[in-house]
Amino acid sequence: MNSLDWAVLIGYFGVMVAIGLWSHKRVDDVSDFFTAGGKMPWWLSGISHHMSGYSAVMFTGYAGIAYTYGVTSFITWSFPIALGIAIGSKLFAPRINRLRSHLHVASPLEYLKARYNLGTQQALAWSGMLLKIVDVASKWAAIATLLSVFTGMSLNQGILITGAITALYCTIGGLWADALTELGQFVIQLLAGVAMFVAVVMKLNDKGIGFLGAWDEPALRGHGEPLVGPYGTVFLLAFLFIKLFEYNGGMLNQAQRYMATGSPREAERSARLSALLWLVWPVVLFFPMWMSPLLVEAQKPDGSDSYALMTEQLLPHGLLGLVIVGFFSHTMAMCSSDANAIAAVFTRDVAPVLSKGARGWGSRSALVAARVTTVVFLGLSMAVATQVDSPAFKDIITVVIKWVAGLMGPIAIPMMLGLLRAFRRSGPTAALTSWAAGLFAFWLVNYPINWSIEGGVPLEYQVSAPLAVSLILYIAVGFLRPEDTPERLAIITRVNTDAPAPTPAPTPAAPHPTD
Repeated sequence: MNSLDWAVLIGYFGVMVAIGLWSHKRVDDVSDFFTAGGKMPWWLSGISHHMSGYSAVMFTGYAGIAYTYGVTSFITWSFPIALGIAIGSKLFAPRINRLRSHLHVASPLEYLKARYNLGTQQALAWSGMLLKIVDVASKWAAIATLLSVFTGMSLNQGILITGAITALYCTIGGLWADALTELGQFVIQLLAGVAMFVAVVMKLNDKGIGFLGAWDEPALRGHGEPLVGPYGTVFLLAFLFIKLFEYNGGMLNQAQRYMATGSPREAERSARLSALLWLVWPVVLFFPMWMSPLLVEAQKPDGSDSYALMTEQLLPHGLLGLVIVGFFSHTMAMCSSDANAIAAVFTRDVAPVLSKGARGWGSRSALVAARVTTVVFLGLSMAVATQVDSPAFKDIITVVIKWVAGLMGPIAIPMMLGLLRAFRRSGPTAALTSWAAGLFAFWLVNYPINWSIEGGVPLEYQVSAPLAVSLILYIAVGFLRPEDTPERLAIITRVNTDAPAPTPAPTPAAPHPTD
C-alpha cells in the first residue's frame, strides 16, 4: 500500500463515522436503535440483509476453498444461502416482522418468553450470545489476516483498528447506521468486485488464456466440478438446511432486517431481493478466486492468502485501496449488525432477568444500556479473535463452518419453528430438550467420536448432526408431550395472521337484585 491506498482507507473510515453521527439523530429509543422503528424501506432492508451475511472470511477461508477446489465454493456456500433465503421469504420473513408489528418486541428472542417460558428464552439467549462472540471473533481475525498481508500489521493491531471503528459508528447510530453503512459498503463492493474481475480477465488475456478456456488449464483440472473433496452432496444438503434457519433469523441479525420493515409484505420483498443478490453477485466475486491458481502461488497451506496476494499483484494503487476497503466493508457490515442484535438480546431479554433495576429502565436508560452492551460485546469478540488460530479454535474457516454452522441449529430450531402453526404442540419441554441434546451432539461428534475414528468424522456430519438431533427431538417431544396451551396458541396466531388482535368484549355488569 502507498499513500493513495491509505487515503482511500482512511476516507472510508471517516465516511462510516459520519454516517453513524447522522444516524444518531434518528434514534430516540430502543425500538429505533434495534429495529429502526419499523420505518426502513424494503430495498434498504434487503441490501442490508445481503451485506450483513458477508465478511472477510469470504476473501480468506472461502478464497482458500476456491483456490483448492474451484466452483464448489459457490455451489456449497452462496447457492444454499440464496435458496434458503428464497424459501424463508415466504416461511419466516413475514412472521418475524409481525413480532415487532403485532407483539411490539425489539429483540428476535423476546417473544420466546410467551411462546415457551422464561427458562427457554434465557437458555437460547445466553447460548446465542456466546456463539455470536465466537462467530464475530472469526470475522475480526479474517480481516486482520488480510490487513497483515497488505500493511505488515500484526493480527492484534488489525483487530483493534477495525473493531474500534465499527464500535464507534454502530454504537452511535444503531440499526439505521448499520443499514446505511451497508448500503455504502454495497456500492464499494460493487466497484471493487468489478475492478478485480476486469483485472483478472485482462491478466488471463495477457497470458493467452481465454475467458472460457481457462478451465482447460492443468492448474484448474477438476475445479469445474460442483462437489469435490469434503464438500459433497451430504454437505450441500446439510448446509442448505442450516442456512435456511441461519440466514432467515437463526443468527439474529438477519431477523432484525425483517423486523425493521414497515409490514410483513415488505419483509417478504426484502428477503427476495437479498436472495437474488446472493444468487448473482457472488459469481462475480468468486471468479477471480477460481482463476487464482493460474496467477499466484499461495503461501499458506489452505490457500487463504491467495486472493490478497492476487489483489496486490494485479491492481494499481488507488484501486488496491478500494478493494481493501471492500474487505473492511464486508467484515464491518456483519460485525456491526451482530453487535446490534446481541445488544438487543441482552438489553431486552437478559438484563431484566438479572437486575430489578433493568426492569424499570426508562427510554433514555434503556438506550444507554443498549449502547454500552454493544461496546462490551465488540470488546469481548475482539479479545476472542486473538485466539482464533489457537489449538482451541484452529483456523478461521474451521470456526465459521464447524463451530458456527454446527452450533447454530440447536439455537435456531426452537426460535424459528416456534413461529409456525405446524409445530404448535412443541412447548418448553420440546424446546429445551432439543436445544440441550443438539449441543451435546455437537460436542460428541466433534470431539470424542472424532478422536476415536481414524481420519475423523467427515465435515458434513460434524455440522449436520447437531441440527438433525435438535429437529427430530423438537418434533418428537412435541408429539409425545404436547404443550399447546391457549396462551401459546394465541401467540402463534398473532404471528401467522395480519388481522389485528381482537378487542376483548366488555365484561357485563352483575345484575342488580330486584324486589
